Amino acid sequence: MARIIGGIGASHSPTIGYAKDTGKHKDPAWKPIFDGFDVIRAWVHEKKIDVIFTIYNDHITSFFFDHYSAYALGIDDLYVAADEGGGPREVAPARGHLGLSQHIGAALMADEFDMSFFQGKPVDHGFLSPLSMLGDENGPWPGQVVPLQVGVLQLPIPSAKRMWKLGKSLRKAIESYPEDLNVAIMATGGLSHQVHGERAGFLNEAWDAEFLELLEKSPETLANMRIAEYAVKGGMEGAEVIMWLIMRGALSEQVKLVHKQTYAPSVTNIATLVLEDLGGEPDAAAVEAYRKHVGHELEGAGGLAGTYPFTQARSHANLRINTFLHDLVKPEHRARFGSDFDALAAERGLSDEEKDLIAGRKWIEMIRRGVSFFVLEKMAAVLGVSNPAVYAAFRGETLEQFLATRKVPLTYSVAGGDRVRAMDGQ
Repeated sequence: MARIIGGIGASHSPTIGYAKDTGKHKDPAWKPIFDGFDVIRAWVHEKKIDVIFTIYNDHITSFFFDHYSAYALGIDDLYVAADEGGGPREVAPARGHLGLSQHIGAALMADEFDMSFFQGKPVDHGFLSPLSMLGDENGPWPGQVVPLQVGVLQLPIPSAKRMWKLGKSLRKAIESYPEDLNVAIMATGGLSHQVHGERAGFLNEAWDAEFLELLEKSPETLANMRIAEYAVKGGMEGAEVIMWLIMRGALSEQVKLVHKQTYAPSVTNIATLVLEDLGGEPDAAAVEAYRKHVGHELEGAGGLAGTYPFTQARSHANLRINTFLHDLVKPEHRARFGSDFDALAAERGLSDEEKDLIAGRKWIEMIRRGVSFFVLEKMAAVLGVSNPAVYAAFRGETLEQFLATRKVPLTYSVAGGDRVRAMDGQ
């Protein structure tokens, strides 16, 4: 089974990525940053870490205020650098661990954390600044990742105590994953800083030292602090260090301090930390009971005849075709879909199989493959096909046969405007 080897704490300031990308390794003003990450990198190699569960916050790059989630778990196999305004960093993408991420997602939902999930999104400096420092002259760190993006930039946000509780569930989730993996939990962000308003440039190194001491020895004290207290002590943006409580909550009560360093050259007190987990092996019976708990809500649904649960695995495997059909909500894409399908499909990289499924209106075959009904509904609206006609195709019936099974033989669509009026009465 998977096991948690320890926890890593690391600031994620863009200063870190800037230092690496501009070759500041030997510059005395920048060298302490590299020194701290050298220790983390050596520990990760020594402990043969396979997967790093990385807790970070996006900086309004891939996650914007039009849809802002508290917890968004990455369920992808590749995470590329985002363009934050001046072009993306020239840094290797991170490789995701699909199985572990999907298992953790199911576990946290079973434990009543209302998760969001993302794939196909690039990641910004919150994720890549510390992770890119784990590579060396031979290339990037070769392991895999599971990212958790935490929404801490638009209030209200989850409390420190909620972070702590999520960490407790995360430990159970990881330990119940059956693959033999060495996992480290890396919390990013902080330490003290504020980057907006007249208080911009605020630092509090005394609080930072106290925070790291409490995190190691008395994390419950930190879990019981309010967001306002974090803002007063460490700056409004510095309150993001509550994310470190997810990492500490995932560790056992007993940890060994391997490394701790802070360096405050400018706007942010940059920290690196390594805590080794001293907890024993989990109880086998408890692990098995937790696995049953994770699968309880969907147990039996997968065997329903004519039913194809839209799981994260199906979603990931079919993201390209689902995205292509979802984009029919965009007028320009919709127009080309009707007038220039072959060229559009080629530009979007659809496979021959995917093109054939769409062009042939193979409704049930697309469902069986893993295409969501709710993008097929959009495709049908564009084609002038009613929803009941699609249902009939699923069942191998004509529209008339399907309508004969209804109390009222209604046809309808999600289309709008002239298109829906043209369909009315068909």
